[in-house]
Amino acid sequence: MARIATGSREDALDIVQDAMFRLVRRYGGKSEEEWRPVFFRILQNRIRDHLRRRRFRGLWRVRPGSGNRGDTDPAVDPLDAVADPNARSPAEQARTEESLRRLEAALRSLPTRQQQVFLLRAWEEMSVKETAAVMGCSEGTVKTHFSRALHTLRGMLEDHRP
Repeated sequence: MARIATGSREDALDIVQDAMFRLVRRYGGKSEEEWRPVFFRILQNRIRDHLRRRRFRGLWRVRPGSGNRGDTDPAVDPLDAVADPNARSPAEQARTEESLRRLEAALRSLPTRQQQVFLLRAWEEMSVKETAAVMGCSEGTVKTHFSRALHTLRGMLEDHRP
C-alpha cells in the first residue's frame, strides 16, 4: 500500500517501519484484536504525512530501474538449476508481470483516498466498518471511494480482464 502510494520501495519501507514503531510504542499494551485497524490507521496517516511533505518540498523523485540494489553477488545457488514441475511458462510469467505492472500503474493513478480504500477492502479484506474506522471517515464514504476506484480500475484495465 505504501509503495503504491509513494512509488518508492525505500520510502514505503521507511513509512511501514515508522508505523510499526508507533503501533508498538503507543498501542503495545492493547489487545491483539485492536492492532490491525490501529496499524492501518497509523499507516494511512504516515502515508498522508509523507505525501504532504513531498509536495511541500517539491521533490519529485524518479528511481531508475526497479531491481533490488545490492544483488550484485555473482554466486549462483545450485537449487536454481533444478526445474520446478509447477513452474509457469516464460510467456505466462511475462503476461502475469505485465498485468501486475498495469494494475500497479492504474492504482497509482487513483486519488490517494480511493487507493487506500481499495487496498484495504480488496487486498486486506477489511469490512466497510473496519475500513471506515481505519480511515477516519463514514461507511458511506468508504463505499463511495471503493465504487469509484472499482469503476476507474475496470475502465483502465478492461483489456486485461480474463
